[in-house]
Amino acid sequence: MPHAIKDQEIAMLRAELELLMRERQSLLQVAGAATGFIAELDSFDVPQTAMEAAELLAECVNTLPEETLQDALNAVKAHSVV
Repeated sequence: MPHAIKDQEIAMLRAELELLMRERQSLLQVAGAATGFIAELDSFDVPQTAMEAAELLAECVNTLPEETLQDALNAVKAHSVV
């Protein structure tokens, strides 16, 4: 019986890991799209009311580790502007 419980725990962990990997991929796509959006913004054309949100988004993207940011850009087939 302990073997069956161990197998069940392994299956549950595997399912959770797969869920986390799908969520990571979705978050990478969002971060990549946000990065591309920020790169295309012309700060002179952004309405002042949207500027705070754009700045917050840029700050959040800038906190990503370089490898994660590259993964995010790759997730949306974007290219680094830097």
